[in-house]
Amino acid sequence: MQTKSVLGHRWGSLPEQSVEAAGEGFFVSTPEFCYLQMASRLSLARLIQLGCELCGTYAQQDTGPAARREVALTSVDGLRAFVEAASHAYGRAKALRALCFVADGAASPMETVLMLLLCLPYRLSGYGIEQPQINYHVTVPNRRRKLADRTYCECDLCWPGSNLAVEYDSVLYHLDPDRQESDARRRGTLVSLGFTVLTVSRKQVVDGGAFNRLAHQIANLTGKRLRYVDPGFTRAHLALREELFQGMGSGE
Repeated sequence: MQTKSVLGHRWGSLPEQSVEAAGEGFFVSTPEFCYLQMASRLSLARLIQLGCELCGTYAQQDTGPAARREVALTSVDGLRAFVEAASHAYGRAKALRALCFVADGAASPMETVLMLLLCLPYRLSGYGIEQPQINYHVTVPNRRRKLADRTYCECDLCWPGSNLAVEYDSVLYHLDPDRQESDARRRGTLVSLGFTVLTVSRKQVVDGGAFNRLAHQIANLTGKRLRYVDPGFTRAHLALREELFQGMGSGE
């Protein structure tokens, strides 16, 4: 079937658990099958970006900011198990390659973009910094509870081994006084626990020069020595940035 809003595609043999019932005789592709189908249509970077969305708690919208999900549609392990089982599927090798860089737990499109720009290897035009834990829970020890107003802090991007937290300052929330106050107290708690906390604005991510300085800061704090070669790296990185922002749409 093909209409203006629905395109039909044929698969000779569907992998197991490719579709699920949607009611009234209709079936829809599972998130895992959608990911595998898109492997032949998206660039590697965009496929990684899609994987992070499926394994995160946000949903891209055609217009306006991304919607929030209560739980992720799938996980990196779930995607990998499905793709590995589809032994003869078109796009399988590319899908598995992309999964090496997909992460669970992103709560916004910008968290995904920020992580990929920082952490994809040089050959994929990222800075090659160690991949962080996303929305990582830092537990406040009992002996510190009297100095904090919470039992744990959630960090957008966290390198626990380096005691580094990177927080994205979303324009969706920066005018909310309650959110500002909560974020400030959370940052104070993290600092009291020995963390270095870097707050990143959208402008820093969008501006190539500002982002380069940020990447050098994070590399230094995580013990990564940057070894890229310019001008080739910068040109490729700017192309990656443009591609990821196109994939992000208007979502914050």
